[in-house]
Amino acid sequence: MSEIPMNTLQYRFDGPEDAPVLVLGPSLGTTWHMWDRQIPELSRTWRVFRYDLPGHGGAPAEPVASVGDLTARLLAVLDELGVQRFGYAGCSIGGAVGAELALRHPHRVASLALVSASPRFGTADEFRQRGVIVRTNGMDPMAASAPGRWFTQGFAAAQPAIVEWAVQMVRTTEPGCYIAACEALAAFDVRPELGRIAVPTLVVVGEQDQVTGPGDARTLVAGIPDARLALVPGASHLTPVEQPAAVTDLLVRHFSSAWDDGSTTLLAPVPPAPVPAAAPAPEEVPEAPPVPVSEPGPLAAGRPDPYDAGLKVRREVLGEGYVDGVLAGADEMTGDFQDLLTRYAWGEVWARDGLDRRTRSVVALTALVAGGHQASLATHVRAALRNGLTPVEIREVLLQTAVYCGVPAAQAAFETAREVVRQETTPQP
Repeated sequence: MSEIPMNTLQYRFDGPEDAPVLVLGPSLGTTWHMWDRQIPELSRTWRVFRYDLPGHGGAPAEPVASVGDLTARLLAVLDELGVQRFGYAGCSIGGAVGAELALRHPHRVASLALVSASPRFGTADEFRQRGVIVRTNGMDPMAASAPGRWFTQGFAAAQPAIVEWAVQMVRTTEPGCYIAACEALAAFDVRPELGRIAVPTLVVVGEQDQVTGPGDARTLVAGIPDARLALVPGASHLTPVEQPAAVTDLLVRHFSSAWDDGSTTLLAPVPPAPVPAAAPAPEEVPEAPPVPVSEPGPLAAGRPDPYDAGLKVRREVLGEGYVDGVLAGADEMTGDFQDLLTRYAWGEVWARDGLDRRTRSVVALTALVAGGHQASLATHVRAALRNGLTPVEIREVLLQTAVYCGVPAAQAAFETAREVVRQETTPQP
C-alpha cells in the first residue's frame, strides 16, 4: 500500500503489484475511504488505485475547471506511474470521470462501471445554487444535508457512526474546490455522446437514490451500446457505503467477465462475494428504450448564429428554470424581443471573452441601479451570486453606486438585493 500526492491528486494503491489495475473514483464531498468496504475483495485480484478529488481528504486544494480537467489530472498521474490500461469504477462525479475517459480515451479503459451516475447531473441551477450557499455559509450546510442526499432513512437511523463520518468528510472539504466541482458538474452533459462509449459498462443505482436515480441510470443504459443495469434495493446515492456487499459482488462479476484486453478475456471469472440476507440481491434490469436528446439549433449562413451560444450563457447566468419560463411565456407580441435578447445581449455581448462573468455582473448591477430597474436588478443579483460574487462584494458594488447614482437609487437597490441574497443563501431544510 502506498499514499503519494502528485499532480494535485492524492492517491493510494492496494493489492498485488503485478495485478491489472482497477481505478476507483469518489463521489463529490467524499474521500477514497468511501470504497473501503470493497477493497478486501477487489484487492485479491486487482491492483486497486483510489484517488481523492482536489481539496478533499487533505488533497492539494487546486480546483478543477471541468470534468475534463479532472480526467486529465487523473491520466497524468497514471501516466507517471506507467499505468496505460485499466478498469474504472466511479461514483457520482467519479462516474462522470469514467464516462469522460471512455469517450475521450477509449484505448485506456478496459471495462467501466458507473455507480450512482448520470449523463447529466440534475440541472445546472441546482449545482450553482450549492456554490452560492457554500460561498456564503461555508461547508456546514452541505455537511448537514449530506446524510439526506446519500443514505436511506433506515440506514441513517441504524448507522449513526457512518452518518457522522460522512458529515465530517464533507465538512473538512476545501470550499473553493467543492464549488469548482459543482461548477464542473453543472456544465457536464454527455447525453448526445453516449452511443460512442464502446467498452463493456455496468450501471449501478440505488433503488431509492434521489440524486441520480433509476431514471438517470436507464438513460445511461439506453444510450451506451454495451451496458447493463443493476438496481440495488435498500440503497440511496452512496450505494457502495450503504450496500457494500451487493456493490462488491456486482463489481467483481463485471470486471472479471467483461475485462477485455483487445483479443480475449483478461481474467477468469472470480466467485462473487456473498450478499447478506439483509441486502436483497441487486436486480438486473433490461435495457430501456432510447431517450430522445435535443439537437443543437442550425447555424446561419456564413457567420455562426449566436442564438445557441446566447441561450447557453443566458441559462448559465440567470438560471435554467427562470430562462425557460420566460421563453415559454413568450407570445406573438414578445417572442421576437426574447429572441433579440438571447441572440445579441447574451450571444454577442455576454458570450465575449473580453471580461469574465464576475466583472460583467458588476457592470450589469451598476447600470441597473443607475437606471432604476429594480425588477431586472433582482434577476441580476441572483446572477451575480451564481457568477461568483459574494454578498459582501455585492454590498460594496451597491455602496459605490450610492456615490455615483444617488442615495435613493442605491437605497432601493439595497432593499432588493437584501431579499434576493436572503432567499439565495439560506440553506434549504
